[in-house]
Amino acid sequence: MKLSVNINKIATLRNARGGNNPDVIKAATHCEMFGADGITVHPRPDERHIRYDDVRAIKKAINVEFNIEGNPLEQSFIDLVLEVKPTQVTLVPDSSQQITSNHGWDTQKHKVFLTEMVALFTAQGIRVSIFVDPHIGMIEHAKETATHRVELYTEMYAKQFITHPSNAISQYVLAAQRAYELGIELNAGHDLDLHNLTYFATHIPHLKEVSIGHALISDALYLGLENTIQLYKRCLQ
Repeated sequence: MKLSVNINKIATLRNARGGNNPDVIKAATHCEMFGADGITVHPRPDERHIRYDDVRAIKKAINVEFNIEGNPLEQSFIDLVLEVKPTQVTLVPDSSQQITSNHGWDTQKHKVFLTEMVALFTAQGIRVSIFVDPHIGMIEHAKETATHRVELYTEMYAKQFITHPSNAISQYVLAAQRAYELGIELNAGHDLDLHNLTYFATHIPHLKEVSIGHALISDALYLGLENTIQLYKRCLQ
């Protein structure tokens, strides 16, 4: 089970002041050095955090898996992914002005489009993951796009976990089991943290990767980046 560190928030801090402090590329290489299995970025057209040039530079600087998230409705995003050729592209249906992702794809409604995108990226040797809510129907329709993976959107789990962990996880377990039956590999991400990650990881079968950014970078302010990455990796073990 791999930990991919989303470094968008490092770029947000840099951009707030201008200049190159903190150094996003240095942050990516240090995350790798401290034990991260992958680096995730989610560039947006306005480049309010990760910039397109950051993506190009990170690809050259790291040796671990590289995951680029974004909406393939943006031609600039498609062009960037085809140029950089990351290990994985995660297709996320967010609008350009969203603060953060807040829902998965309707894989039935957008099946034709997603199938085209999966074929486009797969032809370039890029693994494709589709961001979905934990609904069996959405996973079944995702299967028909020929995607390699789906990423379960975990905000609902994180919110319910505080009061009802067993209720929070139940729908995700069913979704994970269905993905496995269909031969789709499984990722997860959004609002996972040191409090809820172990429970999620131990209850979700066949989980390949979690992508964590906001909580991990926030914890690193208090605990240090190296220590924080190791704490998150322990949650996955």
